Amino acid sequence: MEFALITIFLLCAFLIVYHHVGYPILLRWWAARHPVPSSACRVRSYQPQRSDRILPSVTIIVPAFNEARWIADKILNCASLDYPRSKMKVLIVSDGSTDTTVQIAEAAIQQAACSDTHFDIINNIDNKGKVAILNQYLPTISTDIICISDVSSLISVDALLVAAERFADPKVGVVNGTYQLLGKENSGEHAYWKYQNQIKLQESTIGSTIGSHGALYFVRSGLFEPLPANVINDDFMIPMRIVRKGYVAVYAPNMNAVELEATAPKQDFQRRLRISAGNMQQTLALAGLFSPQYGGTAFTFFSGKGLRVLTPYLMLNCLITSALLVNTSAWFGLALGAQLFVYGIAILGVIVPGTQTFKINRLITYLVVGHTANLIGGLRYLFGLERGRWVRISYQEKHHEKS
Repeated sequence: MEFALITIFLLCAFLIVYHHVGYPILLRWWAARHPVPSSACRVRSYQPQRSDRILPSVTIIVPAFNEARWIADKILNCASLDYPRSKMKVLIVSDGSTDTTVQIAEAAIQQAACSDTHFDIINNIDNKGKVAILNQYLPTISTDIICISDVSSLISVDALLVAAERFADPKVGVVNGTYQLLGKENSGEHAYWKYQNQIKLQESTIGSTIGSHGALYFVRSGLFEPLPANVINDDFMIPMRIVRKGYVAVYAPNMNAVELEATAPKQDFQRRLRISAGNMQQTLALAGLFSPQYGGTAFTFFSGKGLRVLTPYLMLNCLITSALLVNTSAWFGLALGAQLFVYGIAILGVIVPGTQTFKINRLITYLVVGHTANLIGGLRYLFGLERGRWVRISYQEKHHEKS
């Protein structure tokens, strides 16, 4: 029994350290020796060129529910994109909005800055959810490329040109950009996304990047498969199902999406619960991607998403086994004390936010709270407690249902 407990502790501890430290180091080492080719994206400067005729056509689809605060900014952002207007469309789909989203959108497209951009606004009466919207409208899009983007995210003016350059490779099925936060209210979240962007860039040197962010990603038309109605993280399932078909998902570090909407701590935890439930769902649904036939993608999928789902259970095993072994060796007493110390810092950081003034405290708190959400969210999904759609607490509003 003692040998079994020691084996469990060492294996779980190794996987935790590998996921958080070993895997990023290995990725960094590999990426340094296999750098991403520099982008050959040309500078168009909004001037029509003869080479415009070879560019793929693009439709930007923007699902929206009660986005009155940001919809005008999004429309002006789309109108400012540098791309041939004859090859670009913007489709805004209101998913049963109960505020003035549609009215503001209709007024915004009348502005002079939008006069040469093709906008379509669809006002659905009923709130069906984002998955239902994507299932309904993506198959109807006939352009070469589809861009999926959130209302509250502004995208870089050359994003479509960058995507077009990457899709010149017929093996590419998905193109992802860099996600950034505009505000600095949550330094832990800033650090997390900086880390995630770096990981995605490095993953692309081994195989496909794992998943996308709903703020901005592109897919090749015709590769989308309708999603089951209960899918939680559509921006993960859509690209990874395309990867499963044999296409590659690439990362474009020079293509940016900037998030305008701030995330309050309470909202952040609810969001992480939702994402964690989706992580469990997608890991089970896409378990086939762990197969060696997917090469580097299988490795990154296991080391990244797979171990992220398992980490809270590994942490619990380490805590329990070290407690059971505490009398067998001083090393296990030290291990138990170290774990309790780390969890104590995180608990204190939640109860007394002022203790997060130190960077290490903020990092520990963010990671432990994240894995706590990972545990709760995963169990909620396994026990059938996670709903098909989520409750959104927006920047200034209280409770609203968002697709």
